[in-house]
Amino acid sequence: MMIRRPNAVLAIGIALAAVLTLIAAWVMAQMRHDALASARASASNMALLFERDTARNFDVYNLSLQAVIDAIDDPRLASLPPDIRQNVLFDRSATAKNLGAIFVTNAVGDVVFDSRSVPPRSLNVADRDYFIAQRDSPHVGLFLSHPFIPRDGPANATIGLSRRLSNPDGSFAGVVVGTMRLDYFRQLFSGVDIGTNGALALTLADGTLLMRRPYVPDLIGKSVAESALFQRFQRSQASGFFSLGPVDRVRRWFALRRVEGYPLVFSVAVAADDIYREWRVRAWIIGTLTAVLDISLIALALMFTRQLRQRGAVEAELRAQAGTDALTSLANRRAFETRADHEWARARRSGSPLALVLLDVDRFKLYNDRYGHLAGDDALAAVAHAIGAHARRAADCAARYGGEEFVLVLPDTGEAQALALAEKVRAAIEALALPHADSPNGVLTVSVGVACTTQSAFADWRALTDAADAALYTAKRWGRNRVAAWLPATTDDARGADLRGRSG
Repeated sequence: MMIRRPNAVLAIGIALAAVLTLIAAWVMAQMRHDALASARASASNMALLFERDTARNFDVYNLSLQAVIDAIDDPRLASLPPDIRQNVLFDRSATAKNLGAIFVTNAVGDVVFDSRSVPPRSLNVADRDYFIAQRDSPHVGLFLSHPFIPRDGPANATIGLSRRLSNPDGSFAGVVVGTMRLDYFRQLFSGVDIGTNGALALTLADGTLLMRRPYVPDLIGKSVAESALFQRFQRSQASGFFSLGPVDRVRRWFALRRVEGYPLVFSVAVAADDIYREWRVRAWIIGTLTAVLDISLIALALMFTRQLRQRGAVEAELRAQAGTDALTSLANRRAFETRADHEWARARRSGSPLALVLLDVDRFKLYNDRYGHLAGDDALAAVAHAIGAHARRAADCAARYGGEEFVLVLPDTGEAQALALAEKVRAAIEALALPHADSPNGVLTVSVGVACTTQSAFADWRALTDAADAALYTAKRWGRNRVAAWLPATTDDARGADLRGRSG
């Protein structure tokens, strides 16, 4: 079924465009959520792999330190030749790549056993934090030092893992310390893809930076404990969150993970720009297509609306033409009958009066014969204009009944009102002063018949029209240019005409 209301078409078009926009927005929001979820999962998994790899290597190194302690406690060690004693104290894991050396020191920090040299190198580590911490407390356990540059060996940053050596009475006897180059973590970080602006970091629990990617040598060993990121990590129970990088202030998603059993924290940071880069491209494409579709929908709706309005205007014009007399611009006979039928039914329902006024131009055939049909048409148009000017209410209807006859339908109008209006119309037509040489009055006039439902119980509007027609002919018999009202018939000859005709 075709939609007849143009505004409804436009509203539907706008509604469809809005729904399409909402769907596209939901899809883009879901894609954005999925992009973040994927980046979060990737960062968390990466941090987990780093944590487990580091924990495993540190566990192996810790076992090597414990093995040295166990060997030193064995009284038979001193009797072994130096080369065998070296093999007993230090297993092959101590020589692995990126591991420095394992030292055994006495209580004053002098190295007494060295995994890299027999006899041991002349070194004293009494000023190192890994020595001081073990000397000052018997309950430290495994201690992980801050970064330092070794006094002997490659000049790159190193950390130390130390354990306390105790005399039988519990007093401090020295430390066993193993060193690890931070290049191990640099190589660990180098093999992963974290995006263009991503970052990786390893810190001690106190915020000391051990390694970072991108690698900045001057930052190694610096503290980030006062940064908003580290403070938030210390307070938050969440494993990840958005924050600004403490070094470059780039907004990233940080996945942080503590290394179980060690005071180490890994952070994998994926830049927000990298997370949403592909999403932005897809969102731009979807947004552009959606905008094009929305504009197309609304444009089509506007075009269809305009066509409907044009069609409605044409249909209204056709309906008006179908119900309008072309010469007089009043309603035609068919339109009159439709209106009369409607007003009759309304009057019956409401009980309100309905009057009908029938008018006929006096001696119009003679007028046509004398002045010609064109002049006759002009005269009818002038008469019609005068009649239409008195049908001022919305419910009133002025129509050309046929030839030189006209009719007025007057709803909610009693007999007296109808007669008064009919007289005004008659007088207005006479006042036009259209010359009519064949009329006793010298000008064009009309005769008028009036009938009203208050006068009798008419069967239908056609009976009412017949009554007005009878009154009209009475007006003509009594000299024309007058108004006559219909009364119930008293004789067959009068046909119910009111003998109280009014002349101008």
